[in-house]
Amino acid sequence: MLQFWRCGCCAPSGFLATPADAPGSGVQRPHSAGPVDAELLGDLVAANRILADQGVLDGYGHVSIRHPDKPDHFILSRSLAPALVRRADLMEFAADSEPVAGETRLSYLERYIHGEIYRARPDVTAVVHSHSPSVIPFGISRTPMRALFHMSGFLAQGVPIFDIREKFGFTDMLVSNNAMGAALAEKLGDKPVALMRGHGNVAVGRTIQEAVYRAVFTEENARMQRQAMGLDGPLIYLSPEEGANADATVMKTIARPWELWKARVTVE
Repeated sequence: MLQFWRCGCCAPSGFLATPADAPGSGVQRPHSAGPVDAELLGDLVAANRILADQGVLDGYGHVSIRHPDKPDHFILSRSLAPALVRRADLMEFAADSEPVAGETRLSYLERYIHGEIYRARPDVTAVVHSHSPSVIPFGISRTPMRALFHMSGFLAQGVPIFDIREKFGFTDMLVSNNAMGAALAEKLGDKPVALMRGHGNVAVGRTIQEAVYRAVFTEENARMQRQAMGLDGPLIYLSPEEGANADATVMKTIARPWELWKARVTVE
């Protein structure tokens, strides 16, 4: 089970797994990769609460970070509504998206989304999976999601749609094993966002701030696009070149919305 360092005077901030394996498993689980900086863990807690505050996550959905010292491990909350996540709820997962040695708390069923994206995308250090409501219609229709304004310039790269039926037939729509997670990661490719038919979406980033930003503005773009489609057309969307330029400029000031969003939520 994950344990936090409690000494405030000399011990490093973060957590470390005990050497015990999960009871009754009969399998030697990988051990923790070691402590994680307290500020980074605080940002992960903040990300959970920000995404809930912004209406991207509700009782469901989740956000993770890659372990900074072991790239095939990642940090994700135990199975809990994002708005309630505290630092003590964070768990470490190994390359197979299963908890490290000693951890017995209930995990999210779709943790494989995170592990397989990290496996496929070495550039990604944070992953958000949501059921963002304005986005879902674009995953079930012939109307593609397109970048509508400069804050969502990252969408101008294209937004692929993952249809779980293509490889797995009729399921409960959940990405609940590594093969499904790998198929989603393959569909995401090198893009910042992928939609999931009849389910939700994933947004990734090079930092936790970027992944949260993309999740928030994917929802904003979807809402505005649906509004704009009711106006006289044709609609003029951002070109790939405009999107790339706009995104590069916005990323220079990403701390501004992050600090605002963070100030709106309570972080331990």
